[in-house]
Amino acid sequence: MFSNSTGVVKPPPIEKQLECTLEDLCYGCTEKIKIKRDVITESGQRVEHKEMLSINVEPGWKKGTKITFEGMGNEVPRLYAADVTFVIAEKQHPVFGRDGDDLELTIEIPLVKALTGCCLPIPLLGGEKMELKIDEIIHPGYEKIITGQGMPTTKEAASRGNLKVRFLINFPTELTDEQRATAVGILGDSSS
Repeated sequence: MFSNSTGVVKPPPIEKQLECTLEDLCYGCTEKIKIKRDVITESGQRVEHKEMLSINVEPGWKKGTKITFEGMGNEVPRLYAADVTFVIAEKQHPVFGRDGDDLELTIEIPLVKALTGCCLPIPLLGGEKMELKIDEIIHPGYEKIITGQGMPTTKEAASRGNLKVRFLINFPTELTDEQRATAVGILGDSSS
C-alpha cells in the first residue's frame, strides 16, 4: 500500500501470469484477456464489471516481462483501484528450449552418421526446415551454431539470436564378432 498527499491509498498491483508460446514471443501476437473487477458506481454501489484487455506481445519478449494496466483492479471506497500486472511466462515447447535470445535444439543421430558426416533436416521455430551439412566428427558435447535462427532481440528488431544444435549419439546395442573386428580394424585398438 502507498498513499499520496490526498491521503488516498493505492493497494499493491495484482499480478497474473500470461503464458505465451515461443512462437508468440518470436513473431509477436495480440492476446485478449477477459477480466472481472468490482467498480463503484456514482451512487456508491459495488457492481461487477467485465472488460476485455488487449496485450500486444512484442517479438523478443522474455519470461518475466511485465505489462501493467493502471487502475484496472477492484475499486474500493477511499482507495485507488489497484493496477493489474501481467507477467510473461513461457509455455514449454515440445522441440526447442530458450536461453536468452538463443534457441536450443537436441537431435538424435546414429553413430555411423556421427562418425562419417551427414546432411540433416533441422526444424526451425516457424515450422520450416533447413538442411544442415556436417563434415566433422560429432563427438559427445559437440554443438553446431546456426547464426540468426534464434529469437529476435528486443534491442534491435532485425537482430536475432542463434540456434544451438546439440546431438545425442545413438550407439548400437549389439554387434556381431565380425562387426567388432571390423570396427577395431578401422578405428584401431584405443587401449594401447
